[in-house]
Amino acid sequence: MKQFSIEIKNRVGELARVTEVLAESAINIVAIASESAGQKPMIHIVTGDHDSARRALEKSGRDFKEQDILVVKVLDRPGELAKVARRLARAAINVESIYLFGKNRGYTEFALAVDELDKAKKVLDIRD
Repeated sequence: MKQFSIEIKNRVGELARVTEVLAESAINIVAIASESAGQKPMIHIVTGDHDSARRALEKSGRDFKEQDILVVKVLDRPGELAKVARRLARAAINVESIYLFGKNRGYTEFALAVDELDKAKKVLDIRD
């Protein structure tokens, strides 16, 4: 899966403008997160169609970064995410962004953007 990190201005209506770009191309948002701390506010979006999302964002003239992400599924109980985070830390893998992807039948899924994707897959035993 891919995450699009879209640079925005910290002003009223930015979320509307970004999501309208995707809506106009009939692109469904699967997950979304934002951050406004620091010098560059960002919106992180995962869609069901990353090729169309890329084209729509390019056409809009927005600055964005595209990055492969991991979807990590853990038991929905205290401490499971901590175990994942500790395994990544021990392997010197930096988590650049994380957000809840969904909960279903006793499991929680998180989307993770990391600095060393292939290494993280091995550490977490994730197969494509």
